[in-house]
Amino acid sequence: MKNLFTELEFYQVRKASEHTAGDAFMVQKDPESHRLLAVLSDGLGSGVKANILANMTASMAIKFADSYTDFVHYAQIIMNSLPVCRVRRIAYATFTVIDCHPDGFVQIVEQGNPPFILLRNGKAVKVPCREFAGDQDDYRKLRVSRFTAQPEDRIIFFSDGVTEAGMGSPKYPLGWRLSGCTAYTEEQVQNDTSISARRLARSIVQAALQLETGYQACDDITSGVLYFRTPRRTLLASGPPFSEKKDREYAEIIRRFDGTKIVSGGTSADIVARELKREIQTDLFRFKRSSLPPVSTLDGIDLVTEGILTLTEVLNLLEKKKRPVQQNAATLLCEHLLNSDLIHLLVGTRINQAHQDPSLPMELEIRRSLLRRIATVLEEHYLKEVTLEFI
Repeated sequence: MKNLFTELEFYQVRKASEHTAGDAFMVQKDPESHRLLAVLSDGLGSGVKANILANMTASMAIKFADSYTDFVHYAQIIMNSLPVCRVRRIAYATFTVIDCHPDGFVQIVEQGNPPFILLRNGKAVKVPCREFAGDQDDYRKLRVSRFTAQPEDRIIFFSDGVTEAGMGSPKYPLGWRLSGCTAYTEEQVQNDTSISARRLARSIVQAALQLETGYQACDDITSGVLYFRTPRRTLLASGPPFSEKKDREYAEIIRRFDGTKIVSGGTSADIVARELKREIQTDLFRFKRSSLPPVSTLDGIDLVTEGILTLTEVLNLLEKKKRPVQQNAATLLCEHLLNSDLIHLLVGTRINQAHQDPSLPMELEIRRSLLRRIATVLEEHYLKEVTLEFI
């Protein structure tokens, strides 16, 4: 398991009539031990009240799990802390907690949420679980599962907005149900064996939404996916080396890299092309309506873009977590980064005089600061493993 990376992503659509989601999703990764915790909580009802209940429950679960308290004990404390609605006889919040260790050992505790799905070799497999009861006369039970993940395993978990999608319709009178969601995820993985956690989570939610009348969500719909895989590696090189004597070394680092290669910056691309004796070709028509400079092609390099302007937009996209309507060089660069697991930033430290002009906008930061911020966002918001090398 040392050579495996755990990709975790979730996607959510809130109830159509609400401005706040009643499902809460929280993630925590220890940068030293690489232990990963994920919690999905579904608050009773929808809107602000459900949001408060779900976030309170998820926060408790993260704190208890991080403290290395006995797994079942802390889950029972959470369950017993949540009252039961006297009218509907259901808990004020349900939860799924996933505790993933770097050696591949996984513990999952569920209360009230639909059971998780473990896909192995493209098929759902049964995982033995134990049930634990709450206080006396409490019908609620905890489901606790423990297993060791294998390469290419996927864990799919969701709120009941997924399994109950389409409920009452002629085709799905009882909703999509766990069986429908299982069949769908199996089909998606079999059609694309390398589908990312990000794409699969979005696909599940969108498929559930399509079952709803008028594509209007009748409940909060949330899905999370963990994908255990061989790490996808990306090198992003930007900026020329501090000394011209380093140009050859700079180009060789890029050439020898095993993974996706991106060069951001005209001077950087010129150095690579010159040292590797290759030709750059600029595509002026691919994104002709974009406000950003065009992309270029260079043999052996997956993507070549302009530098500071494009990287600034990449940072904006990563921080805002939004999908722009129009594709451009920045969206392509973002896709490469988000589809990767291990990202190496090769940062040239030669001063580019064009960016020292005080008349230029303040957001055109010096390259080193900009790439440091991109690294921080990728690590903290997207759980990527990022290294920086200055040359």
